[in-house]
Amino acid sequence: MASGNHGESSRRSLLKAISWRVVAFIVLSIVTYIFTGSIKETGAIALVYNVLQIGIYFGHERLWDRIAWGKPDPVEQLPRAGDLTPSELTAITSHLRELGYIE
Repeated sequence: MASGNHGESSRRSLLKAISWRVVAFIVLSIVTYIFTGSIKETGAIALVYNVLQIGIYFGHERLWDRIAWGKPDPVEQLPRAGDLTPSELTAITSHLRELGYIE
């Protein structure tokens, strides 16, 4: 479910964080192995670092999702009444009436 600002859902942010960390894990593992030459040290460093980064990235994404700056206003993206066919306008009006927004 999307947030109040019609931004990304928490689930989407979490999946993005995990997919990014998979890429970062691979890159960090290669670089760490080049420096250490040890599979054991490479694994430990890459695992701990990436687990921490998933949480940090997730929090960062959720914080930015609360900031409206740079996001389009969803209301401004709605079509104008003149852009709708009469049947679309009737359907929308009926739905808003059912939801209690208009009488």
